[in-house]
Amino acid sequence: MSDPPLPTFDLVVATLGRSLELDTLLSSLARQTHRDFRVIVVDQNEDDRVGSLLAARDDLDVMRVRSAAGLSRARNVALPRLTADVVGFPDDDCFYTQDLLERVARRLADRPDLDGVTGRPRDPDGRPTGRWREQRFVVTRDTVWYCGNSHTMFLRRPLVERVGRFDEGLGLGSGTPWHAGEEIDFVARAVLEGARIEYDPELVVFHPAKPLTPGGERALGLRDGASVGYILGKNRYPLRALARMLVRPTGGIGVSLARRDLAAAAFQAATLRGRILGYRAGRRSRT
Repeated sequence: MSDPPLPTFDLVVATLGRSLELDTLLSSLARQTHRDFRVIVVDQNEDDRVGSLLAARDDLDVMRVRSAAGLSRARNVALPRLTADVVGFPDDDCFYTQDLLERVARRLADRPDLDGVTGRPRDPDGRPTGRWREQRFVVTRDTVWYCGNSHTMFLRRPLVERVGRFDEGLGLGSGTPWHAGEEIDFVARAVLEGARIEYDPELVVFHPAKPLTPGGERALGLRDGASVGYILGKNRYPLRALARMLVRPTGGIGVSLARRDLAAAAFQAATLRGRILGYRAGRRSRT
């Protein structure tokens, strides 16, 4: 019996303010062992840096479209243009190993029951970034928080079309206090639609980890906390789910104060405050 045909890919790349990083991503795509893919570059720049960069890349099948600023907004511009079997959402500053698309393609070809897979981010030196799980698992509403970022997400196109648009109130450039987590919201909605998605930590995408000042950490805690809370409230998570999400930062404040680590305590307090504020706003968004 012959092997099932490998799926095709559309890779949606929203880009703003980056040239060298975008070129690094495109170079990693040009080295892929699975070649049946197209790159949809959603250009949010006011200048023509992307046009100049793409003009030199005759080694890729690229579509360039334009969008106003905003990560979710840019992805929504690309959605009507999708034609491939599988959709990925690489960031403009990440890069792939040369066999990543082939590995994802073979997994999905061998597992027609799967609607998608997600992987784990690592920094360019191969170190883990974030608190991602070490074992595979089927993504549920309770585990969407631990299954990677948008740049590690590969979903079959029929699922993407069924779930619909990204929430433009989430994601970088949204102009809201909860400007992160648009991919978590999307996956949570997919799971609610009955999608079967698996997380596999062996599917690695490389992405830089940015060092933060104490003030930057507090801002990150407030932003990510607010995003988590907003997603909980918007997607009708029960109060027990909110309670679980409040336990960790509450405990973190106590542990940090016991260690006299005021910066860590401030981060945890910002996260706690953000989750409460975001949850209230998410509930209001349903009305």
